[in-house]
Amino acid sequence: MEQAVTVFGEALVDDFSTRRVVGGAPFNLARHLAGFGLPVTMITRVGNDANGQLIRDEFTRFGLHDGGLQTGADEATGSVHVEVGADGSHRFTIGPDQAYDHIDSAAALAASQATQPSIFCFGTLAQRDPRSRAALHAVLDQTQAVRFLDLNLRAGFVDETIVFDSLQQADIVKVNEDELQQLFKWYCHTCPDTVNMECISVDTECRAMMHNFSLSALVVTMGARGALYLSADGAHVADHGTGMAGTFVDSVGAGDAFNAVFLLGRLRGWTMEQTLARANAFAASTCGHAGAVPQELSCYREWLEAWMRTGTTDELFGAPG
Repeated sequence: MEQAVTVFGEALVDDFSTRRVVGGAPFNLARHLAGFGLPVTMITRVGNDANGQLIRDEFTRFGLHDGGLQTGADEATGSVHVEVGADGSHRFTIGPDQAYDHIDSAAALAASQATQPSIFCFGTLAQRDPRSRAALHAVLDQTQAVRFLDLNLRAGFVDETIVFDSLQQADIVKVNEDELQQLFKWYCHTCPDTVNMECISVDTECRAMMHNFSLSALVVTMGARGALYLSADGAHVADHGTGMAGTFVDSVGAGDAFNAVFLLGRLRGWTMEQTLARANAFAASTCGHAGAVPQELSCYREWLEAWMRTGTTDELFGAPG
């Protein structure tokens, strides 16, 4: 039986003024994992409104188990106003008091216990309200799963106490370069100016932080420059990325795409070199379409088939086709 994954956090709608796109980093991750054929439970909460229906439709489209999907009749489904800059950057305005702030502890716990996942994924945004934070802790207190934390810090919603607690709860932590710099400022003796895969001071500070929080692994994504994996047993694996193979549309959800393949590789027993190469290639491919997930779900099968064909050399080929 395939090992199950549970994802906890926000499912919401990104409002680009001209269009609405279902998103939320945890929900992007859950959809990608389901697209790759893994049994996934998404623990979240939506309102009984039009945006909530868009999210329910995505549960159906991806075949996601809905045992963790809660509905608050008088609550507004989460939404984010997104402004796109001329350089392709994004500015997010996140509204207060949304449905994912009201995740019920008992229902969340029941959903997790029903699936007994081998990996449990969470972030920090859905912890901004004490109610959803309590629900998360209820699940963390009982699960035996490996705990994967995608820090995913958002401007205006960075609470160091929540970050500190989340790091204590996690086994594996994934951050981007900016988030790693913030962790250095909070928790390390020195703060290296840049994140360089081969920099001794970066490695030293990362390992000190991993030791202090009892982390088994730390993953750092660096966009087009690739990713770095450090483990408590001394492993240091770097992949320099594949770059963009086609037209750049936007980078929304690229980190979530990376996370999905990273976790898939862990569950499938890939080497870390294979895992990082495949995760970087898949993340780069998402920059070629609008939104965080593809419209054509057949692409997941194509990626899996390409990885099966190319074996250990798939990093040379990039996207399937």
